[in-house]
Amino acid sequence: MSFVLVLTTASLTSVGIYLITSRSLSRIILGFSLLSHAVVIGLLAAAGPAGQAPLADETSAASSANPLPQALSLTAIVISFGLTLFLLALARRQQAVTGDDLVEDDLEDRRIRQSSSDYRSEHP
Repeated sequence: MSFVLVLTTASLTSVGIYLITSRSLSRIILGFSLLSHAVVIGLLAAAGPAGQAPLADETSAASSANPLPQALSLTAIVISFGLTLFLLALARRQQAVTGDDLVEDDLEDRRIRQSSSDYRSEHP
């Protein structure tokens, strides 16, 4: 069971990183969504085996479930939801302004890249 969760986490992470590196905002949103799912699955896989419900007078402290991974997973879900909404608003604005969802190169980045390549060619 643990190997399946690790394999699932690794595959979601790799596909998410691949999608984030694209130029389309819709793919970037899907990539961040896959990464957030990978984080939640990774946290739950790292939590270890499931324990009993922490009810009073029914379980001991050693056999009850660890609440920390569950709290971190809930926090990761809330953060990923906020990030997804922000990216959707950004994609909607990009669609309204330019008519597509492709991220364009910044002219200042091109200038800096050109000046750094000129500097490297002059100073080997």
